Amino acid sequence: MADLGIRYASALFDISQESGLLSDYLEQAQLVVDNIASEDAQRVLTHPRIASEEKFAFLQKAFGDHIHQDLLGFMRLCVSKNREAFLLPALQKLVEMIKTHQRQTTARIVSAVPLTDAQAEQLTVLLAKKLNKTVDVTVIVDPTVIAGISIHVDGYFLDRTVKTMLKDMKETFLT
Repeated sequence: MADLGIRYASALFDISQESGLLSDYLEQAQLVVDNIASEDAQRVLTHPRIASEEKFAFLQKAFGDHIHQDLLGFMRLCVSKNREAFLLPALQKLVEMIKTHQRQTTARIVSAVPLTDAQAEQLTVLLAKKLNKTVDVTVIVDPTVIAGISIHVDGYFLDRTVKTMLKDMKETFLT
């Protein structure tokens, strides 16, 4: 049953591909994921004492005018079969599948100071060229890294922060 979310995502991916609406499904699935990922939303959706009809009414009111009927039908199916816990993982997997198909990825860059628009654009272009994908860059400012940047993208991690260099030096001296 662990792969049920993946099967749901695969079916939604096939439907979106057949209908030629991959980009629309990506945008709409991301909208739903962003809004139901919180602990509070998950607690409500998976609460055993809240009736399925109430849960679906909530989802329909929140997303009915903003998402394709197939996605809404998928949410109805999950709620009616008491499989609300699979909603979020399945939609996250759908987003991942569409991004992979469209050669898109997201890079998370951590820096001690805010990057200028030019620096962020330069990193975006460099990563896109190296990965041969469209890259969406998210920059996080974390003063605790002291200086430098770290980049997380597609399972790769490059850390050139002063904080890490100091930690590595300390470990070298202690051994």
